[in-house]
Amino acid sequence: MIPARYAPLLFSLILSGCMSLLVSGISTWRTLPPDQGFVGLWMGAWLTGWLFALPAVMLAAPLARKAVAWLTTPRATGLHRP
Repeated sequence: MIPARYAPLLFSLILSGCMSLLVSGISTWRTLPPDQGFVGLWMGAWLTGWLFALPAVMLAAPLARKAVAWLTTPRATGLHRP
């Protein structure tokens, strides 16, 4: 297994991979009919997008966590149920 200290990197890798796969697939599908080499072009677009998405997620994730913590209220201590 992967040590827990690598969790933020693994999170960024998985999230950026999934999001870039989805976005590049939609973009490729909208611009090219499926019978014209769709999968090959999609994979090329995905890998290029992933190169940019991974560092973007690594920078944005901590900022997003801080924004969520700032915008939400903490759970009341006495109301927690197991």
